[in-house]
Amino acid sequence: MNPIGPLGAADEGFNHQIVDTVATVGTSDLAWTEKVCAMACAPDGSVQLGFGLGQYKNRNVLDGYAGISRGVEQVTVRGSRTLAPTPEELSVGPIEYEIVEPLRKIRFRLAENDCQPAAFDWLFEAALPAQLEDRTHLRRGYRVMSDLVRYHQIGTASGWVSIDGQRTTFEDWVSTRDHSWGVRYDVGVPLGDVESMDLPPEVSFRMIWAPILMTRADGSRYGLHLHYQIVQMDGFFSKTVMGGVEHADGRFEKWKDLVPELSFDPDNRRLRGGLIRATTEDGTERVLALEAVSDTGFHLGAGLYFGFEGRHHGSWLGPGLHVDGERIEDCSTYESARRLHQIRDTVVRVIDSTGATGVGNCQPIITGGDESLGLTKESSFM
Repeated sequence: MNPIGPLGAADEGFNHQIVDTVATVGTSDLAWTEKVCAMACAPDGSVQLGFGLGQYKNRNVLDGYAGISRGVEQVTVRGSRTLAPTPEELSVGPIEYEIVEPLRKIRFRLAENDCQPAAFDWLFEAALPAQLEDRTHLRRGYRVMSDLVRYHQIGTASGWVSIDGQRTTFEDWVSTRDHSWGVRYDVGVPLGDVESMDLPPEVSFRMIWAPILMTRADGSRYGLHLHYQIVQMDGFFSKTVMGGVEHADGRFEKWKDLVPELSFDPDNRRLRGGLIRATTEDGTERVLALEAVSDTGFHLGAGLYFGFEGRHHGSWLGPGLHVDGERIEDCSTYESARRLHQIRDTVVRVIDSTGATGVGNCQPIITGGDESLGLTKESSFM
């Protein structure tokens, strides 16, 4: 016997990739995930919106988060529901994702709700074509930790945001989004009977993932995608560089190297700014000056990245719909930073040595100690 998966509306389309219904993916791995993540921000960094939605077919779960960051304050709403029998509905409670025009226009909504006094509705419109990133394939010994594909897109946002009953409309905010699928790390409660995949405490890990919308003096736009991962410890160094310069006509100039000279707050490891020396594959060099625009920064830990108070991506909470959330008045404190983890959507202003300027989203992580940056091993956290 080899039973076929449930039949759904998506099976009417010509979308099948395996000999089964669309309800079934090509692996039984519980970490299989299809996920979207997005942000929109005021150019001055005063307000930032965060959104994420994840589908876990082998867990029968759809979950998501949506929230608002203003300075050091963050309001977050999370939702989780049973995926079946409506996997094609991309919503969970007040959190809604709508494909208006594929690869051009996407709508992100947080409806008025009883959990937190926050709501928004923003329309993402592409400023540049969507860009596939390098495949993520991570292996530790015999075990493949992740194998997934991702694309991101840089654009603008228009819509409204409401907090504490005060609604504000906006237009031409910067907005970035990404969409990934595959076997993903950090899904579900860490298993207690398998080897830990956490980095040893003596390892220093440095990363940024940053899509930036740049504007030239003549008003034309292009994008920068900055992504590096640096792993080092005594006697070991590894560096991976991805991304490049994205043009409106679809041309892409890939980075050969990115050399960061960035600074971080020693207490909460929030990015302050600095330089990135970039080199494209043809040898062209440019210097990118980054500055964190304000204290605003949506902490993705509240969206369950690296877990939050015992919750993890894809966790089964029982049948039906579950909605919760919280309001944290100051995310910058030593205690709050460790509760929420490092990774956050940081609004950054970028000056390119070509003369163009831009605003975008930077997700940084830096663990371990570095005396030159005033960071100690004892203060390190993920």
